[in-house]
Amino acid sequence: MPQTSQKPRIHGVSEPVELTERQARVLRALVAAYVGQAGPVASATLSQLMPAPLSPASIRNTLSELHERGLIAKAHASAGRVPTAMGLRVFVDELLEIGFLGPHHQRLLDRAFDAVEPGQAPRQASHLLSEHTRQLGFVLAPRVERLRLRTIHLVPVAAGRILAVLVAENGIVVERVIDDEMPVSARELERVRDHLAERIEGRTLVGLRRLLESERECLRGEADAFLRRAWHVGLAACATEGGGGADDLVIATRLALLDQPEFSDPERIRGLFATLETNERLLALLEQIAEADAGEQRVGLAMSLGAELGEPSLRDCALLAVPYGGEGGASDEAAPLGMLGVIGPQRMDYSRVIPLVGYFSEAVTRKLLA
Repeated sequence: MPQTSQKPRIHGVSEPVELTERQARVLRALVAAYVGQAGPVASATLSQLMPAPLSPASIRNTLSELHERGLIAKAHASAGRVPTAMGLRVFVDELLEIGFLGPHHQRLLDRAFDAVEPGQAPRQASHLLSEHTRQLGFVLAPRVERLRLRTIHLVPVAAGRILAVLVAENGIVVERVIDDEMPVSARELERVRDHLAERIEGRTLVGLRRLLESERECLRGEADAFLRRAWHVGLAACATEGGGGADDLVIATRLALLDQPEFSDPERIRGLFATLETNERLLALLEQIAEADAGEQRVGLAMSLGAELGEPSLRDCALLAVPYGGEGGASDEAAPLGMLGVIGPQRMDYSRVIPLVGYFSEAVTRKLLA
């Protein structure tokens, strides 16, 4: 399970933060206590959590050092400390020990996907992510232009119109209605289908389009009417319909967030839900993450915190996201199909949530590419 133990790529952090051994021990204990009690942590509590004893004076001095570096803050004058967004980033990137899912948990998740059709895998994954992480699960549904294709069918539906039915390797069907004003016989349409079918197997829509464009460029002066029609029909069938929209983002039940103390304020939860209803900022952020991964030719977990999410109502939230359905890299055939992940309070149990998100990526990939 390569992704379940993978460290996140932290957006906004370009250089690692060097900590002394004592600073690392205190920050690790502070985050663990903060995750458990959902509130500021007193130095007396920290002294009980340290794996090796530290004097109260040493703990106070170390807290002051972490405060000066912007890694922790005081909630108010008399309260204990809480990690800042930067402190949480450093903790996850440098100090976190990520666990693995046990075989029983893996089998439980696998059974939940067994009876699901490939087209329903994103919605099922979104629901199960919320159920198992107690965060808000989301899935950016597969982009059809990234699906590997198996075959194509062409059906005349009206005068001057052809229905192209593209069947992906995982059974998902993509339909395109093509305008073709020239009359065409059933025999010629079958020849066009056979011509395209020879080129389509194992390619994505993007890959097929580029192949047909290359053929057209190379053979332009030698093309007969049949080839010109085949290129026209094939390229029209490969047409994409723009980027992802709100309907492509599947967000599971929002009830999981109501269990978190951070969202007990009705006004706060109302603002959060209103932001999620539009989905626009979240989609933009996921597209940004996907483009960064493609440019760096890598696939991995990504995390964004607080202000990086770009919405006031998400200022205390964290987002974990991972691509699915691809091998990584910039080529069309290797590019991921989509992304999935969770949104929750910054005070989430990253050691438990990260392997879950990674395993869901693997499960959805297997379902869509089987």
